[in-house]
Amino acid sequence: MYSFMGGGLFCAGVGNILLIVSTATDYWMQYRHSSNYMHQGLWRYCVPGKCMTHTDSIGERRGGGSIPKHEHKQSYWDATRAFMILSLLACFIGIVIGVMAFIHYSSFDGFDKTFAAGILFFISCFFVLLAMAVYTGVTVNYYGKRYGSWRFSWSYIMGWVAVVLTFFSGIFYMCAYRMHECPRNSNSR
Repeated sequence: MYSFMGGGLFCAGVGNILLIVSTATDYWMQYRHSSNYMHQGLWRYCVPGKCMTHTDSIGERRGGGSIPKHEHKQSYWDATRAFMILSLLACFIGIVIGVMAFIHYSSFDGFDKTFAAGILFFISCFFVLLAMAVYTGVTVNYYGKRYGSWRFSWSYIMGWVAVVLTFFSGIFYMCAYRMHECPRNSNSR
């Protein structure tokens, strides 16, 4: 049981660090525009020597014409940011509860901390998966057509690695929960 929880805590800790770095850095996508290499993250985009926040709008109105900036606030950026932040919070709370389960912290005995940590890690995995899917869909369908020479970069890749690590954290904690529950169920017969 403790080896599963230790493995889960290790994966969750590394996954949470990757989520923080991925969310905070500006290297989700790199592209070439006007013979310069540029890169962008969730919060801003950078041209050589200068970084600016995302303020431009994407898309067109159904009747034609571009969407005014006040009508369209790039909801995909907001969705990706929100899902990444929710994933960070769920993973961090899962780590706190997972540590409490690992050291047998006696408060909150009304619920199984091992099970709760596992569920929080799966929730974190789900949120980061949603964030990555939203960003991937928009990037491929819009930016991929707009810029000929582009690629996903290391911040984006860290996000996908965090998906895998938070998933395995949930698996490890669910295995620990099952090992903890099996002796209880056999003693109650």
